[in-house]
Amino acid sequence: MEKIIKEELQSRIKGIVNDNLDFLTPYGNDASIFEIIPDLVIIPNDISDLKSLVNFINEKKDEYQNLSITPRAAGTGMSGESLTSSIVVDMAKFNHLDEIRGNQVITEPGVYYRDLEVETSKKGLLLPCYTASKKICTVGGMVANNSAGEKTLSYGSTAHYVEELTMLLSDGHEYFFKALNKDELEKKMLTKDFIGSIYKNIYNLVETNYDFIQSKRPQVSKNVSGYALWDVWDRTNFNLTKLFTGSEGTLGIITKIKFNLVRPKLHAELLVIFLNDLSCLGDITNTILTHNPESFESYDDRTINLARQFLPEIMHSLDESTIKSKMVLLAEFTGETEEEVIVKAQNAKKDIVRFSTITTTITRDQEDADKYWTVRRESFNLLRYHNHDHQRITPIIEDIIVAPEYLPEFLPQLYTILDSYNLIYTIAGHIGNGNLHIMPLMDLRETRIRDIAIELCNKVFDLVFRYHGSMSAEHNDGIIRTPFLEHMYGPEMVILFEKIKNIFDPKNIFNPNKKVFGKDLSFIKEHIDRVY
Repeated sequence: MEKIIKEELQSRIKGIVNDNLDFLTPYGNDASIFEIIPDLVIIPNDISDLKSLVNFINEKKDEYQNLSITPRAAGTGMSGESLTSSIVVDMAKFNHLDEIRGNQVITEPGVYYRDLEVETSKKGLLLPCYTASKKICTVGGMVANNSAGEKTLSYGSTAHYVEELTMLLSDGHEYFFKALNKDELEKKMLTKDFIGSIYKNIYNLVETNYDFIQSKRPQVSKNVSGYALWDVWDRTNFNLTKLFTGSEGTLGIITKIKFNLVRPKLHAELLVIFLNDLSCLGDITNTILTHNPESFESYDDRTINLARQFLPEIMHSLDESTIKSKMVLLAEFTGETEEEVIVKAQNAKKDIVRFSTITTTITRDQEDADKYWTVRRESFNLLRYHNHDHQRITPIIEDIIVAPEYLPEFLPQLYTILDSYNLIYTIAGHIGNGNLHIMPLMDLRETRIRDIAIELCNKVFDLVFRYHGSMSAEHNDGIIRTPFLEHMYGPEMVILFEKIKNIFDPKNIFNPNKKVFGKDLSFIKEHIDRVY
């Protein structure tokens, strides 16, 4: 980036403006396979800094067409969503957490989920859409990704809990968003300003294409690929927070969030199911779902073997059936009394005794249950510990989802694809949603292996789409999946996504090449990080 731009920005911004390579380098990576070093990193002090930055980019965009800003929180994303070659905006100083009032809390985007959880726990409340990375992720990142996790089966993803959002948009002003009824929407559309044009244009787009948009909704319980146009307007209420949640910072910058919280059930009981083969996985999954578990998770024998190596103190204390399993399923039942949850777990257990290739146990207490949960929650990290012959964890097909009823047909075809490449991989995930986290190990230094990675994406995504699923239930599109959106939705829907981007961000200043106008597959291969 030209020196003059840095100097001009530093004169307008009170916070940090840095182009030192040592400072920039950590911002060139996230939890994805990519490396893209930014030209500049800015850590704004406050909202006035952010506004000054957006106004500056608007002034200079015609002269410097590649100038853009990409907001970044904790950098835990797996799709490359916070990577850019232009300007990264680190939201670390937007970390104020308001007092919890009733069952709601207002927070800035840089607040870590772990800190929010400490405060909500004091009130007996919970934001239940937390992820496996909840100790290191921020709530702003959760909203930008529409994150989800082990409690999503019962509670839904982050979008269900965003009551209100304050956003800094491309005109350099902050705006407040919440659900509107028809009368409120009409008033918004009558205003003759930037925000009025947004309401009018978005409404016209989603109403004119209403039936088509609804027909394109993936037939799964959670999906973060594309823009969630189907949730904006139900012909009674109009809610742009549904559009911003999961938009990866491509439409504006989140500056404040109001979350709804829940009061979790007091008691839990864990039914652990050990599968000796996978032929009945789909049928067992669908049987357990009839008993309405709050969480229903899974991890495979490869994860178990890694846990034996890296978590020996836990594995030695688990049921011997764990060691021999092809897959372990965790069905957690919750309720208001201990007796209630024990009955739920026992009834579910009785309903699957007909499957001869399984064994089961109901955990003795929470300490016993936590051992099984630890293996599941550490499944990603366990694979990271395995770094043999320069092979690395490769999140490229790690977030696929199909409706659980398709699993009996879908899984054999999936395993056929995976095993044809002779890869080391693990499978864990949210089996109750049909959401599988598949993590292959690959030596991405080799051109041939990088080609195989893209080939694997094509084959697995094609299979997922044949079963009306999504290529991303939780981790979003970012760099890795944006080029596949047309394959998933078709060209007409992608055109609508592009129109949404243009309505909010006509100069393309916010996090370009994510969600829309994505680079081709050669860009993906070119920017894979080969040094590790």
